[in-house]
Amino acid sequence: MRGRSDENQKRRLVIWVVVLVILGSGLYLYSQNHGSSAIEYGSKSLRKFGSSYWGGDDDADDSSTRSGNYADDGVILKSFPVCDDRHIELIPCLDRHLIYQSRLKLDLSLMEHYERHCPQPERRYNCLIPPPPGYKVPIKWPKSRDEVWKVNIPHTHLATEKSDQNWMVVKGEKISFPGGGTHFHYGADKYIASIARMLKFPNNRLNNRGNIRTVFDVGCGVASFGGYLLSSDIIAMSLAPNDVHQNQIQFALERGIPASLGVLGTKRLPYPSRSFELAHCSRCRIDWLQRNGILLLELDRVLRPGGYFAYSSPEAYAQDEEDLRIWRKMSALVERMCWKIASKQNQTVIWVKPLTNDCYMERAPGTEPPLCKSDEDPDAVWGVPMEACITPYSDQQHRARGSGLAPWPARLTTPPPRLSDFGYTNEMFEKDMELWQQRVEDYWNLLSPKIKPDTLRNLMDMKAHMGSFAGALKNKDVWVMNVVPENGPNTLKIIYDRGLIGTTHDWCEAFSTYPRTYDLLHAWTIISDIEAKGCSVEDLLIEMDRILRPKGFIIVRDKRPIVELIKKYLKALHWEAVATADSNGESEQDEDEMVFIIQKKVWLTSESFRSSE
Repeated sequence: MRGRSDENQKRRLVIWVVVLVILGSGLYLYSQNHGSSAIEYGSKSLRKFGSSYWGGDDDADDSSTRSGNYADDGVILKSFPVCDDRHIELIPCLDRHLIYQSRLKLDLSLMEHYERHCPQPERRYNCLIPPPPGYKVPIKWPKSRDEVWKVNIPHTHLATEKSDQNWMVVKGEKISFPGGGTHFHYGADKYIASIARMLKFPNNRLNNRGNIRTVFDVGCGVASFGGYLLSSDIIAMSLAPNDVHQNQIQFALERGIPASLGVLGTKRLPYPSRSFELAHCSRCRIDWLQRNGILLLELDRVLRPGGYFAYSSPEAYAQDEEDLRIWRKMSALVERMCWKIASKQNQTVIWVKPLTNDCYMERAPGTEPPLCKSDEDPDAVWGVPMEACITPYSDQQHRARGSGLAPWPARLTTPPPRLSDFGYTNEMFEKDMELWQQRVEDYWNLLSPKIKPDTLRNLMDMKAHMGSFAGALKNKDVWVMNVVPENGPNTLKIIYDRGLIGTTHDWCEAFSTYPRTYDLLHAWTIISDIEAKGCSVEDLLIEMDRILRPKGFIIVRDKRPIVELIKKYLKALHWEAVATADSNGESEQDEDEMVFIIQKKVWLTSESFRSSE
């Protein structure tokens, strides 16, 4: 009997083992198919707030999982899932966790890990990014230059780490910015005036009577240098990577200062050649001598004829043997690049770039760095590797002994010389300005019930063409990030020649910025373009929601079927329609276009709301 009992026990044990294996296999398969939703998308319900506190709507939608069919099947989408709170600051193409998980073989010494590496479609976070607990509508410009809500960017480590440099100071519920930087502890305004004095500009104003308008600030920190330039009618593209000083660009944009995430690594900067009158580096921790000076040569590419490079660093006024070594090597490199010292004082040196190709032609044969090959396009930037070569000027600019640009503000409306690169005439340029002036007036009339003079600050034109949307906003207290799609005419050089700023981008991918960055997105036929390109309209709408601030606006100008498609996503994205209008047939191209204005509602997850109470 005991033997039979043992046999039964063994049989039962085997059965249980088999059952457990089957259950385990089933759970594993389920997790493979559905686990990404739980891990990457989260499962939080939403909570919206009444107008008494947030100015939002009361029509709560507590569903947290996507329901209904795809909108293009004719069914209104009810909801999208909400990302976990750990993704509150997600930048999909600069996500270090994704880069680590993907096991990409990146050269850390070349900063490749700070360059764009976008997730494959199956690994995209197709969920809505929640605001941080207690999120507040940002402080308005110009007050925001000097202070932001701490709860919106709850990171204070820079205040401690840079306490001796006056980057930022925590004061109760706010973070204030005294205007200091790594090299200008006593304020960016005094530092800017000192650079103007070094260059002997009139009245110690760095704009030099409108001849300096666009500035590139590399390694910008929290962008106080760029912020204080704005009062001089100078607009800076402030650039820094998402590195150990993370959130510095997030602080800059929360302040309402033009800024972008990026790095001098292995790819060209997303700006055309000859874009900036002045480049600036204040102890930006860049090894300018690496790889035969390739990073300095990339800076040379984006500088205009006669452009300046202001370099504030101990090497500029050598104190020890290592500083002397770096200074000697850097001096020799820039001399071979035909740069001259315009001024040198204390720890700042300012070099000036030549106005013509004469110096390049007079160098001895075999001099390094070489000139770039004549068949290379100096304005091609999307995913283009840097080259350790000097970018010579076009014959036109060589003959003109400079860029031939009018001083600001006349520069904005004067037909730029590079129009001819696209076969555009002065008349076409002027008609484009007139067209967008009228369109922007119409937009503001439609928006007027919803906005005040200080409602908008950070704007993006997702398909900027010649920049006339931004040009029509000259008298508004706003700035515009002009985006030129990478697969269209490379008109970004016209935009920079007009004294505006912008970048190149492929809208099939996520943009390199933090969530809640822009107050208004202008989407002129970009959604039609994406659909024609075979990319996901749904992914693009989710990305637009990510970079738009709560209570921000989207102006869609597109074909009627596209507008009807977007309307099916409004509830799922927690957007609301503000206004709809016909295009009025301003031109043959836009007869089928209509204008649709949307506002993003303010919401938090239930969990975030509980955390903020």
